[in-house]
Amino acid sequence: MPKGKGKVLAQNKKASHDYFIEETYEAGIVLQGTEIKSIRAGRVNLKDSHARINRGEVELINLHIAPYEQGNRFNHDPTRTRKLLLHRKEIDKLIGLTQQQGYALVPLRIYIKNGFAKVLIGLGKGKKKYDKREDLKQKQMKRDIDRALRDKDRM
Repeated sequence: MPKGKGKVLAQNKKASHDYFIEETYEAGIVLQGTEIKSIRAGRVNLKDSHARINRGEVELINLHIAPYEQGNRFNHDPTRTRKLLLHRKEIDKLIGLTQQQGYALVPLRIYIKNGFAKVLIGLGKGKKKYDKREDLKQKQMKRDIDRALRDKDRM
């Protein structure tokens, strides 16, 4: 199965607006208790979350997984920091790349693959305001061209 494919449960649509995604990595998530049940139910939000490297480990910060409704007092904290599972070579490579100015680790999507929750993280370089405006302009031009072609076909 190609990287980033599976039953997509959450997607960070704003990531491609704010960053140039240069590389992607598939990572497992260390979960506890009822978190996997909430993820499978689709009650997960990637908005405002990011990843960082702390003491040689990759952590996912501010990922919101809603408490499981049928859970009891052992429910989890919704926005706790979660460890990501990557190979040592990948972590070492990411350490070198993220120390460069302007690079960040951005979670792109969460999905289920072979029964396990996975997160696709991207190495992103932050866009400047003029880059964002240029992207919006390109998107609008493409939309106008598609609309014109579609209207031409109807005639």
